[in-house]
Amino acid sequence: MILVLRALGVGDLATAVPALRALRAAYPDRRFALATPAWLAPLVELVGGVDQLLDTPELGAARWPGPAPRLAVNLHGSGPQSHRMLAAAEPGRLLAFANPAAGFTDGPAWDETEHEVDRWCRLLAWYGIPADRADLALRRPPATGLPAGVTVLHPGSKIAAKRWPADRFAALARRLADRGHRVVLTGSADERPLATRVAAVAGLPAEAVLAGRTDLGELAAVVAYARVVVSGDTGVAHLATGFGTPSVVLFGPVPPTRWGPPPERPRHRVLWAGAGDWPSWDGVGSHPTLAALGVDEVSAAVDEVERVVRVSGAVAA
Repeated sequence: MILVLRALGVGDLATAVPALRALRAAYPDRRFALATPAWLAPLVELVGGVDQLLDTPELGAARWPGPAPRLAVNLHGSGPQSHRMLAAAEPGRLLAFANPAAGFTDGPAWDETEHEVDRWCRLLAWYGIPADRADLALRRPPATGLPAGVTVLHPGSKIAAKRWPADRFAALARRLADRGHRVVLTGSADERPLATRVAAVAGLPAEAVLAGRTDLGELAAVVAYARVVVSGDTGVAHLATGFGTPSVVLFGPVPPTRWGPPPERPRHRVLWAGAGDWPSWDGVGSHPTLAALGVDEVSAAVDEVERVVRVSGAVAA
């Protein structure tokens, strides 16, 4: 068995897809077990190649079922906690970044600045396993009863600093609706009040608020069949990349060089005000680099990615 640890969220799993696929290709006859939170199961299905999901909501003591794995791979972090967690399974071999604190010096050095996709591809390359960083595509889920062809605005984020101001999301929603977009607002149950407030200010009907009404599989389907997605640096942006859905991603405290979509894909547009000198920030609300992005700029980016899709469609035809 191959045991792989990636006990994080939607964007984390999506950025690990090239590494997961590379491991599956390198060991096609081995049983593949992924240690990740159980609520990510719908996304794991869209990645494919995983034989067993081991519910791992967080790091800590874990009871691995069955015999010791022949191989364990740490796609979670730099250690030492995640290294020790996998070592407890007594694998025949561990692939991980070097971490002397965990007593592990076999792997490459950790680079805090590199892109999340490249990080795990580089780890595997160190051990002679080639991975294609462009292999980010997710299987398209079956259509659901939820709306298709909509424009998805995702105003929330677990990290407040990564949220574009709600009043600007509302202004954007109003502008796009006036131009014929069918706008919906997505998010978690905790983000439903935010989405409801944005909808009310934008003059959207209550049914436009999907936040808190979809599970992960349903959210993935909405994104997969959407017209365009606008979000901050969060999991929904990575779903859009995986499905090839046109998207505009708004970055703030973390640069797109670490978590952005592939720059060579013009249907995914990144907006970031850069790492220049900004006034002091009290840690409350949107980060200054994100707050610097205006509605006109984001609206123009939506037009741009839609134009790219129209042109590429015309060329293909």
